[in-house]
Formats: sequence, structure tokens, C-alpha cells
Amino acid sequence: MREELLDPEAHDDELREDSGLRPRSLDDFVGQPRLKEHLDIILEAARRRGQAADHLLFAGPPGLGKTTLAAIVANEMAVRCVPTSGPAIERAGDLAAILTQLEDGDVLFVDEIHRLPRAVEEVLYPAMEDFQLDIVIGKGPAARSIRLDLAPFTLVGATTRTGAITGPLRDRFGLVERLDFYTAVDLEAIVVRAAGILDVSLQQAGAGEIARRARGTPRIANRLLRRVRDYAEVRGDGTIDLTTAHDGLSTFGVDERGLDKVDRAILSAICERFGGGPVGLSTLAISVGEQTETVEDVYEPFLIQQGLLMRTPKGRVCTTGAWEHLGLAPPASAEAGGGTAPLFD
Repeated sequence: MREELLDPEAHDDELREDSGLRPRSLDDFVGQPRLKEHLDIILEAARRRGQAADHLLFAGPPGLGKTTLAAIVANEMAVRCVPTSGPAIERAGDLAAILTQLEDGDVLFVDEIHRLPRAVEEVLYPAMEDFQLDIVIGKGPAARSIRLDLAPFTLVGATTRTGAITGPLRDRFGLVERLDFYTAVDLEAIVVRAAGILDVSLQQAGAGEIARRARGTPRIANRLLRRVRDYAEVRGDGTIDLTTAHDGLSTFGVDERGLDKVDRAILSAICERFGGGPVGLSTLAISVGEQTETVEDVYEPFLIQQGLLMRTPKGRVCTTGAWEHLGLAPPASAEAGGGTAPLFD
């Protein structure tokens, strides 16, 4: 194996690039206008009162900017952002260790907050409401509870599954917002901004082509930009125009509608192996070699949004558009719109 493939510096450089592309203020954040307006009001009011901002919950598919918004909230309030995740906090003591280290006004960002254990949630409730922490010392008859005062802080939670968050936890957030997929215009602005940071020669038509295939997701848009940049440097003159963007994205398996290899594998599995559906989620996930959560949270939302896939009580069903996109002839039932055989002839 060549030495450069083992060099961790290349991976670290890309991570630093990705971090450098994140906007640091609400003014630089592109898209989500209603959410930006709400945050601007909440943060400005907190600054004028000299208090910590209210707790915030951001929901939506991966890659839409939930982590970025948490960092922006901390930056706008001129405080630290302390990141963690729901799966990383296994015991109440883990949460207590984090909370007692927070300073006045700090932002505690919990990614995948719906995966917090129930016992940890119980400890979090008084911390969110009263900025107090109940700790039990000892076991059995000798056990006693001690209440510690915490510095006022802002909890920013992020989740891809709003419905998986318990009602008592969700109700303790002062603002619950869902991030929507981005328009092609917003994604084009994000790509142009990222190209300026990366010092990439990018034409407007090339930016539009990348934005059109970015699945409505800024994270994917930035990733596609980096791959097309690599293609332009190796196979072209370094400039990303419409032709270079088209050829580069096709080389990396991103088709005209923004579908990648796994997207097409999901549609192909339903159409070719299961006659267009219906097929159960776990069966579908096994057939494409992915976890059920990945299929449900990462791939299905975009396919459904594009009108290529439907969720039905019996399972997943491909639409006529999916058959056409794959270049396959749909069965008569799919042409009728149901994707399943009729009950009666």
C-alpha cells in the first residue's frame, strides 16, 4: 500500500476544511429564514437581559446544520460550546460531570438527544428548569441526596427523530424548530461561499449543477464541491464549470437527480427483487447492506421527497417515477399508482 494512503494528515486536512466551512454567525448562515428570525430574537433578548439563552431543540435529517447552529448560538452569546452526544452519556454521573464543569451562560450541545437513557433524562429535568443537580451518595439505607447549584446554561439538543423524544423532555425546551431541506438557490449560495473559502475557481453554472444534485443538504453540497474540485484538478484545468461539474459528479456516482449508489440500490432492490413492493424496512435494509436506521433516516426522506418512494402500512413501495429513473418498465399495478396488486380483477 502506498504511503500516502496511510498518511493521517490528509484526513485531518479534510476535517479542518469541513470545520472551516461552517458559518460562525447568523448573518453568514444561509437558508432557514424563519428559524434564523426566531433565533435572532431569542438571542438578542437574552443578551439585553444579561442571561443565558433559553434551551433550544433542533430537529431534522442529518447534514442540515443543527451542529452548526449550536456553535453559532455559543458564538453569538460569546460563550463556550461544550459538545457531547446522547449515546456517550451512559450514566447520570456522566451528565453530572459535564454539568458541573459548565460556566455561566455556556452552551451544552447534545447531539442525538433522543438516545439519552431514561435515568439520565430524570437528572436533566431539574438542571434545565432550576439549574440544580440532584446527586445520590451512598447505597441502601445510608444513601442520601445532595442538591448542587449549577451555573445557568443553555442546552441545545439535536435530533433526527423528534417523535423519539419523551414529552417531558421536549416540553422543557423554550424553542423547538425543525430544519427543512434547502432550496437549490440556497445551496448554490452555500457552494459559492465554500468555494471562496477553499480558494476554488468556480463558475456560476458549475455551482448550480452541484447545488442541484446536493439532495437539499449543505453537508452533501460541500462534500460534492470537494470531490468536483479534486476531479477538476486531476482531469481538468482546475476550474469548475458546468461540464466539469457534470462529469465529476457522474464519475463519483451522483446522478442527475442527486441519487447516489445506495439510493439507486434501494430503488433497484424494491423494483427488481420485490416487484415494486411493498417490502418491509428490515428486509429492505438487509438487501442493500445498511442499518434500518440509516435507510429510514438518511436515504428514505430524500427518496420520498423526490416522489420515488412511498411508505405504506404494508411496507415500502416504488412509484412510477422510480421505475422510469432506473430505466425499467413499471408493472401495470405501478402504472395505476398503487405499486401493489389489486384486490379484485
